[in-house]
Amino acid sequence: MTGRTPLLKLNNGVEMPALGLGVYQSPPEETAAAVETALRDGYRLIDTAAAYRNEEQVGEGLRRSGVDRDEVFVTTKLWLSDYGYDSALRAFDTSLAKLGLEYLDLYLLHQPAPLEPEPWFAAYKAAEQLLADGRVRAIGVSNHTPGLLHTLLEQTDVVPAVNQVELHPYFVHGELVDVHEKLGITTQAWSPIGGITRYWAQAPNGGRSALAEPVVTALADKYGKTAAQVVLRWHLDHGVCAIPKSVKAHRIAENFDVFDFTLTPDELAAIDALDTGLRSGPDPEAIKLDTFGTR
Repeated sequence: MTGRTPLLKLNNGVEMPALGLGVYQSPPEETAAAVETALRDGYRLIDTAAAYRNEEQVGEGLRRSGVDRDEVFVTTKLWLSDYGYDSALRAFDTSLAKLGLEYLDLYLLHQPAPLEPEPWFAAYKAAEQLLADGRVRAIGVSNHTPGLLHTLLEQTDVVPAVNQVELHPYFVHGELVDVHEKLGITTQAWSPIGGITRYWAQAPNGGRSALAEPVVTALADKYGKTAAQVVLRWHLDHGVCAIPKSVKAHRIAENFDVFDFTLTPDELAAIDALDTGLRSGPDPEAIKLDTFGTR
């Protein structure tokens, strides 16, 4: 796999780019162009999900880019309405067909389902079978807490390669990252520059922006970068994979221009100190299929 992006080695030896494009809330009519732009700018990781309803457009953007399939790391996710063994296998086939691909690089369970665990466990066992069959190169989860990871591991065989979670300067997830290191799980951040705190007024940190914090803006001035670039560099220097979302060509390019500087340990610690310990997204421990089961 080529490109400027550093690579993270997953626990099964597969390499994943450390920075990618997320397409959550990217309108379908804008997604293909965003993916095409990102790939032409050098991105080699695209993250989507069945629940985003834009898998077809991700596939279209991939084809339009002209970048070889084996140069791009493609992730999608299984939604709760398709949990269960057979239903998960069918949903995987549907996602693959929408993407127009013959295999996936990473397949994630989008949410835990601790209050109705049997379909959750069965869905992960289906993912294990897809991995064994060579239809996906790595499997993992999203939005799983340390306790939920251990619960899943007690019922399954393959340690997730990735756990994709809310992670930004206001929610650094220190305990979870420590658990990931012990288990060999790679941490991947959604909402990496803290968009969820800016756009969702009900969030505990609602209305605040990490990009406006003096420590971040001072570092942006020091390095001649934007605040968003500083926060993305913070993720990379901590060994976290970040998947910022944008459909704007200039922003897509800006988010990728973070490989020509690094932050010092003291600078990383100063951003770490912004942590409030407050999650802005849904509580994973309270997920119910009848609440989150439709998309």
